[in-house]
Amino acid sequence: MSGALISYVLYPLVERQQKRNILPKLAQLRAFSALSREERSHAIQQRLAEVVAAAAATVPYYRDLFQAIGFDPERLAKDSAYFQDIPYLTKDIIREQGERLLSEDCDRTALHVRKTGGSTGPSTLIYYDNEALDWTAAANLFVLEWTGKKRYTKEAHFSSEFPEETPWRDRLRESIKCITLNRVNIRTANFDDAALESILRQLQRTRPYGVQGHPSTLYTLALYAKRHFANPQSLFKVFESTGEVLDAKQRDAIADVFKCQIFDRYGNAEFGVVAHSEFPQSSHLKVLDFMVWSEAVAADSQNEIVFTGLRNAAMPLLRYKTGDLGDLVRVDGESYITNIAGRIHDMVRLGNRQYPTHYLQDLLDRLGGIDEFQLEQVAPDRCLLRLVLAPHADADQIRERVTAWWGEHVTLEFVAFNDLKRVGWRSKFRHLVNSPVAEELSS
Repeated sequence: MSGALISYVLYPLVERQQKRNILPKLAQLRAFSALSREERSHAIQQRLAEVVAAAAATVPYYRDLFQAIGFDPERLAKDSAYFQDIPYLTKDIIREQGERLLSEDCDRTALHVRKTGGSTGPSTLIYYDNEALDWTAAANLFVLEWTGKKRYTKEAHFSSEFPEETPWRDRLRESIKCITLNRVNIRTANFDDAALESILRQLQRTRPYGVQGHPSTLYTLALYAKRHFANPQSLFKVFESTGEVLDAKQRDAIADVFKCQIFDRYGNAEFGVVAHSEFPQSSHLKVLDFMVWSEAVAADSQNEIVFTGLRNAAMPLLRYKTGDLGDLVRVDGESYITNIAGRIHDMVRLGNRQYPTHYLQDLLDRLGGIDEFQLEQVAPDRCLLRLVLAPHADADQIRERVTAWWGEHVTLEFVAFNDLKRVGWRSKFRHLVNSPVAEELSS
């Protein structure tokens, strides 16, 4: 039996065994997208009113807030403009309020936690119930269909190669997931020539229809393939960019070398994937209006994206300021995000190897107890690693693991979040900053 047929048979079986409810929701999304714009708009406004009413009734933070400002959720069902009376939600409020943002009706023993990025402040924990998690999975399958991906076509997913061996239970779980999704994992760590050559050979062996990964990874791979690899244009047909901003230079280089269609997506820990390009090489990402209610608020000379979640009853986030800059435009009644200015990843050299900072982020997230990190290249082969530790983190254990990974090539420093170096709007920062010493040595 082919891998594609196994996937068709196994997916609903695994879904049932894990008590998930994804495929029925995918069918709902397809049916919803087939409705007229007027029908969809009415359904979305009704859903928004239901979410706000439930938050007012079951979430302590919103119950107190609405009472304090005199907000009546019943008015929202008749006038969606009334929604603007609700104050914006921020990461600071989420951290401050904690469990008061959880619904009193949710089963707190069955929640799933996701950690936000820390570009505008310390990382924040977001909680999903099973229903919300299934909606995010269904939305992901739905937008993959825009790329031409079918259940019978194989995909390659770029993920991080960790130094330590993964426990066998986790390896088994991941193997079942890959078979179920007809997926191949291509694990990456450093970006030296041998590693890049290995990635290209894996793509050559597996011949996936589509590849999903960070644009910085594919851009580096494209530059190497252009110089050293024969026929890179035959390796895959579609690249789906995820995890960081895809800029025009990267898009052009990847498309030129691999002769592939490129689709971009935007998502975050707070809501999952919420916008995706409908057509290849498009810089306009269509908002998934069945997942979020979208707004934009002026921020200096740019706009900040604001979302309200429509599918997470356990932790409803109303008018949440994402901290990401971009334009929200309307075309033929549909909402699109463009000109996104979000997280950018860099390359750092430790010893004789070059690493993408998103790999280091995965590594440190897996280690645990770390809210944020920043690297300063203090010499061509050596970095200062600043870590913001979570409360009750084991600093000695973290120091031991980091030393085992990189030895003398990393100097470790534990700091407060305010000690990290900031650049740009709203004190955002890059994960890698170059010191004058490193710049002089590398010039």
